[in-house]
Parts: sequence; structure tokens; C-alpha cells
Amino acid sequence: MANFRRIVLSLLPLVLAVCLPVIRAQNSAPDNAPAPSASVAPTLQDALRLYCTGKLDEAIQAYKQLGNGPQAALAYAALTRAYLRKKDPADAYASAAKAVEIAANLPDVKVAQGEAYFRQGKIPEAEAQFVAVINSGAENARAYLGLARVSQAISLFRREKLMIDKARELDPADPDVTRFWMGTLTLGERIKALHDYLAQETDDDAEARTALERHLITLQSLPMVPTHQCRMVSKINSTTTDLNELFDGPTRIRGYGLTVKFNGTPAHLLLDTGAGGILIDHKLAEKAGIEHVVESSIRGIGDKGAVGSYVGHVDKIQIGDIEFQDCNIEVADQSSVIGSEGLIGAVVFSRFLVDLDMRDRKLRLSELPARPNEAATEAALESGQERTPRFSDRYIAPEMKSYTPVFRFNHMLLIPTKLNDSVTKLFLIDTGAFNNIISPDAAREVTKVSDDPRMHVKGISGNVKDVFSGDELTLTFSNMRQKNQDIVAVDMKGLSDGAGTEISGTLGFAMLRMLDIKIDYRDDLVSFDYDWKHPY
Repeated sequence: MANFRRIVLSLLPLVLAVCLPVIRAQNSAPDNAPAPSASVAPTLQDALRLYCTGKLDEAIQAYKQLGNGPQAALAYAALTRAYLRKKDPADAYASAAKAVEIAANLPDVKVAQGEAYFRQGKIPEAEAQFVAVINSGAENARAYLGLARVSQAISLFRREKLMIDKARELDPADPDVTRFWMGTLTLGERIKALHDYLAQETDDDAEARTALERHLITLQSLPMVPTHQCRMVSKINSTTTDLNELFDGPTRIRGYGLTVKFNGTPAHLLLDTGAGGILIDHKLAEKAGIEHVVESSIRGIGDKGAVGSYVGHVDKIQIGDIEFQDCNIEVADQSSVIGSEGLIGAVVFSRFLVDLDMRDRKLRLSELPARPNEAATEAALESGQERTPRFSDRYIAPEMKSYTPVFRFNHMLLIPTKLNDSVTKLFLIDTGAFNNIISPDAAREVTKVSDDPRMHVKGISGNVKDVFSGDELTLTFSNMRQKNQDIVAVDMKGLSDGAGTEISGTLGFAMLRMLDIKIDYRDDLVSFDYDWKHPY
């Protein structure tokens, strides 16, 4: 895990911004100038304007034209960003490498290399690039944005807030900066900022813009008073609940689940460390009288892409002896959610220390260690929205010294995992996936990969068409080590694109069920315990 590094905040005058409404450059064109014609050589400002308004294909062509001129290094650096925005990581990596080849020490080139590293899952390497630019004295908004993203991933939330506020100060018109910055605001501030953002032209494609519009409606449906936002009304500090076996067929255990009541209607939901919030099928929602808030969509493993859903409001949720009120959840249009009534992400219990004792089939929730000089917070169910951001850096309590720090991307916990004692990749801790899975590209780096037509993989987004099998593969993570024969290999690009970093595989239920897993979602720490004397 990357260490905190001193950041120099006394900086030199601005030399290059990303999406300022007016870029101070010689021969600059007005904001409403038309896109350059094919007969006129574009400028960096022309290409930038195309990027900032979502015209990615045109921006890419303009940057390519500039790649043969005196500003080639800057063009390739910007081309890296355009390809990343277009979700074309391979071309982004090639563009970053070309920029480094031309002028490795330019601040914009270092930032582009950092952004490429971040998408590759090389978080410490990305951090080093961003820190180098900032400490050089260059007031580069993208460097601050990059370090804010790294800080969020490694749970340095105070540093995250400082960095994104600085990026916003330097370039308030950069849409990437704005989108990240809005996530650090309080509920009321976020509603206003998102409303203002959607009132102007942005670089979002139709799907992304629709998602933001729906997100605004969801935010507006939340009570403005924090005590009414999915609050816990049970006065308890700890509890233990049974984990129930859920079957996928007559004898095959699919995973472990919880009995959850929605407005008094019971359901059995799969406990899924790879999921965020609560997702149920529409039959259960109708039976429980869950109120429709706004249309939505969900994505997961599978080739169908986004699946229809809606955000629903439930008055009361009961899990064991814990009761929550006034919560929003996700409702799938499907009649079932991968063969069950729904999923519940372990992250919803993030105000507690979460103990998934898979061996004894128990879920134990207890108080997190108190932070020094910080008041305790009221327990709530994290049902999909961060109401009041708290900006405290990761705290490792004395009793948690043996825990492993992990990277956090939204609800997903990514743990560095070594493949065959060789390369290290990021794997998702995922009790909702039955088996360990690896991406074909990651598998090919260390073992042989072949087609496997016998294997069928299905997720929320339907079946996976192309399924591969990797030969013998040993996975080493934290204090654990496991050999895998014929590991399933499927493309995970969609999951990686959503996270913004490379997710090379999942650690699934078949292995995790042998462990006692403790998760501190507040500080993103995980402990794995295997009883060697009494193996599963």
C-alpha cells in the first residue's frame, strides 16, 4: 500500500489547464468557435474543446494530427485521456508510452502516465507520478484530480478532499474534476451542484447523462435531515445473525444468505461482498409494497450490458434484531436476481465491524474501534448514497495491526493478489461469485489459457459468451495462498471500466467459505483467518 507523501502546496503560476472556458494561449479562439475543418490544422485548444464537450472521436483525430508536430508530447498525453474516457485502455496505454518516449519529464506527460497506471491497477505507481508533478510546483489540475482518486482508493479521505478542492480551484470547467468533486459534497450541496452541472453542455454520453439525471431524482427523494436517512432505530452495538445456505440446484450451495424483512415481508438475500446496497426482484418489491422512486439500471458480469431496474423506497428493513427505517434500495425488472430473491452487499453494514464467519455460518456485527479525538457516529444502513461525507484518513487501531489494507472502489474491495509468485494484480473479494475467476489477459501472463465450451458463466447482465480456462494457478493474497486447477477465465473489462481501474479477477465463495473474514469498511481493512487444525 502506498505511503502518505508530503505534498508541497506553495505552487507556481498556472501553465496549462484542461477545460477552462477561456484558455490563455496565443491565437486562442472564442468558446463558440466551430470545430476545425479538415483543411485547417487543429490546435491543442481545438482538440481540448472537442474533448470537453464529449466529441471524443473528433478529439482523438485532432490529437493524432498534432502528434506529428512540435506539441506531439502534449498531444499524446491528451490522447491518453481521450482514450481512457472512451474506455479504450489499450490505445490509452500506447499513447501514454509514446508521450513518455518524446518528453518524459513534462508535467502533462507524467500526469498522463499516472492516469494510465491508475487504469492498469498500478495504484502506487500512479500516486508517484501525481505527487512528482505537484511537488515540482506545476499547478496542474489533473495531477490533483489523480491524487484525489488515489487518496480515495487508499482511504486517505482528508487528503482526497484537499486534492479535489485544489483541482476544482485550478480548473472548475473540467468535467472530470467536477464529477469527482460533486461526490465529496453534502447532500444539499450535491443536489445543487448536480442540477447546475446538468443544466449545461457536458461530455457525458446519452447513457451516462440519463444515469446522472436519475441520480439527481434519487438524491432529491432523500430526507434532508440526516437522522431520517435509512437510520437504525434498534439500540444495539453488536449482534449475531445466522447465515443461511442458498442452493443453485438440488445439492449445490450457491452461497450464504440473510433473512431480511421489507415492511414485514420476509426474503432470503445472497450476502455479497461484491455488491453495493440492496437489490431485490420486482415480485418481492410488489409483495412488500415498495414505493417506486425513479427508473434506473444495473450492470454485472454478462454480455447483455445494463439491465432495467428502479430505485424503490422502503419504510422498514429488519435484519435479525436490527431495524432500519426510510431506506432506498434497487429493484430489478427481472423476476429473480441470478436465481435468488435478491442480493445484499456486506457494505451496507459499513458502520460496523463486519465479521463473516463463513465456517460457522454466522454474521457478527460489532462496534468499530473509536478513532482518537473523534465522536462516534450514529449507525445506519448504507443503502447506496453517502449522505454526509467524512474526511478522515485511514486509522489502524492497535487491535487491527494484523489486518490487510485493501483498495476501495465504491463498494468493491480490491486486494493485491500475486499470480504464480510472479505478477501482482487486483482481485475483487466477492462472496457473490461462486468460483475464483480471472481475466484471460491476466491469466495469459502466467499460465496457459484455452477455450472451455463446457463452462457456463452467468451474472446479473446475462450469460458470458466467451469462457476460457486457465491451467494451474496459485493465488497469494494477504496471509492466504491457494492453488487452482482449471480456473475460470472471463473478460472483466466492463467491471474494470466501471471501477476505473483494472480488476483482474475475483476471489469467490467456494474458497472464501473456508475462512472467517473480518471487514472494516470505514478504514478498508480486511482480516482472513483459516483454521489449519480444523480445515473445512
